Amino acid sequence: MEDLLREYLPIVIFLAVAVGLGLAFLIAAAVLAVRNPDPEKVSAYECGFNAFDDARMKFDVRFYLVSILFIIFDLEIAFLFPWAVAFKDVGMVGFWSMMVFLGVLTIGFAYEWKKGALEWE
Repeated sequence: MEDLLREYLPIVIFLAVAVGLGLAFLIAAAVLAVRNPDPEKVSAYECGFNAFDDARMKFDVRFYLVSILFIIFDLEIAFLFPWAVAFKDVGMVGFWSMMVFLGVLTIGFAYEWKKGALEWE
């Protein structure tokens, strides 16, 4: 039993150090944080409305469309990278599957572009 505990000792030490550092950083942030935000910090940022306004106010749906496009193309890269790394091993079925995937994404992007979802007025 003592050998088993000795084998797990590095893991316990690692977890203790990780929890200790996490708590130290949280306490340091709470103690040292600056609590007087300047006008630039509370100004409208990316979403188009003030940071501390009413949460139920209406805003443009194009912010959602741009964020959804970002997620779609981010996932495309996430699928494309492993495919490119294993390109020699996937064969023709893997190649054409990825071409269909990229084709569907390209058609969707062209549709959104044609509908004007990416234009700001």
